[in-house]
Amino acid sequence: MPLHKYPPRLWEAMKLKKGIYTRLPQHYLKSLQDTSPPTPVHGRPLGVKYRANPKTGHKERVQDVPISIYHPPESHNGLWGGEGWICGYRYANNDKLSARVKKTWKPQLFKKELYSEILDQKFNITVTARTLDLIDAAYGFDFYILKTPKQDLNSKLGMDLKRAMLLRLTRKDTELYPADPAQREKIYNKYKHFEIPAEEAEWVGLSLEEALEKQRLLEHKDPEPLYRSCVENLVKELAMQKLSEPQIVEKKD
Repeated sequence: MPLHKYPPRLWEAMKLKKGIYTRLPQHYLKSLQDTSPPTPVHGRPLGVKYRANPKTGHKERVQDVPISIYHPPESHNGLWGGEGWICGYRYANNDKLSARVKKTWKPQLFKKELYSEILDQKFNITVTARTLDLIDAAYGFDFYILKTPKQDLNSKLGMDLKRAMLLRLTRKDTELYPADPAQREKIYNKYKHFEIPAEEAEWVGLSLEEALEKQRLLEHKDPEPLYRSCVENLVKELAMQKLSEPQIVEKKD
């Protein structure tokens, strides 16, 4: 079977077992293999297969079909709180006897200025009303970014912010509030339980392409000029030759 005909997920798994892919950090490879489903946003599963009909009392099978959500590329440049486009149908003129027509439901987007205590910076980010509710529920923008798992953030921007925050927490960067050490220490203590080792924080939120480029740079070595190795070998040979020559010791009277 040709490689390009394998299912996408199987093909990705096979790729990770070859070449430079195998030299990526284990914690990063583990994050790629995490297939945990995101928290339902546009509908909540009932969690049961059967339930009693409220009118007849007869046991009926539950049609618990998850709503399919499309996340357009622009959603990764903002924080949509897990919301996306829902494609479906509606009746023309709201008349059930009329023909069905295609319809796409899109979330309402806002441009909001959000402040990060850890980065000490304001960001103009496209968000949804749900995102703002989640930030309030998490007691702040930084807590929302750090607490929310990758599959729920579903945003490249969100993961880039998370990586930047984790790196600053890990490195205890003194550029944060340089004129106010007490405030800096207060912020680091406030988010202390989110700290992870720096070698892990550097890889958080990287796409596979970014991770491969990072690994290539880590493995890259500048070519050594030929003359340098020749000179070093010549110096060693001369030193060995000098040691092997007999030394004349003058006899003192």
